[in-house]
Amino acid sequence: MTTTTGELHVVLGAGPAGTTTVDELVARGLRVRHVNRSPIENAPAGVETVEADVSSLDRAVAATKGAATIYHAVDVPYHLQKESMPGIGRAVLTAAGRNDARLVVLDTLHPYGEADGAAITEDTPRAATSGKGRMRAALDQDYLDAHRTGHARIAPGRAADFYGPRVLNSTLGATFFPAVLTGEPALGFGDTTLPHSYSYLPDVARGLADLGTATAEAATGRVWHLPTVPAVSTEHIHELGERITGRQPTPLVDGLSTTIDWYDAFLAAQSATDSP
Repeated sequence: MTTTTGELHVVLGAGPAGTTTVDELVARGLRVRHVNRSPIENAPAGVETVEADVSSLDRAVAATKGAATIYHAVDVPYHLQKESMPGIGRAVLTAAGRNDARLVVLDTLHPYGEADGAAITEDTPRAATSGKGRMRAALDQDYLDAHRTGHARIAPGRAADFYGPRVLNSTLGATFFPAVLTGEPALGFGDTTLPHSYSYLPDVARGLADLGTATAEAATGRVWHLPTVPAVSTEHIHELGERITGRQPTPLVDGLSTTIDWYDAFLAAQSATDSP
């Protein structure tokens, strides 16, 4: 039986990352509050759950009251991120300052922009040109400025594309693993021969928990890269999936051809049905 003691750790967001971080903190015997906009089901024993929309400053402050550390793992649908994430980030940042809590932010690699195959380190300049990348880079600067001016204590942790239990919306998620298990086409986006980095979600959660529980203040005020395996090609990952399961996926060109034929017939039938 896990006992919870000591300082309060508040996790914002009940997606795969937030939920896995809660599990990691509970496994360490820490006192945890889990906050989400909608009700949280099946929370681990001993975890306090709070329903709150933390894009509202007042609700963010109230939901994180008493926290020693806040973990910002809130996410929104991709098409809403440029519109919604800055407001959420500012509200959570202000809440951390008002509650005198350390703020651990789960971040992405988007602020760096295109790497053109070069290795990305914590010292790589933020050179994003996309709208989402610039938004993330501006938020990062807000976090670090708040730390520099003493308004909050910040520890951003950046991860690559997730994979692992609970992860569906990822290039190594629902478009890959079911195909590996059934022998159906496994989709690969872009040039599948180029190396790409992935972060195993339980490793990400452990990294966030380490940042949130580190006693040294040197853990704050700078960007950290969370544990990520060396980059490999998508082709190599597909080969590993085949080796592990013993099932050979349909070649992508064959699968796409069959799918295009199916959609062609489907749309033709739909058009015929809609005709008077």
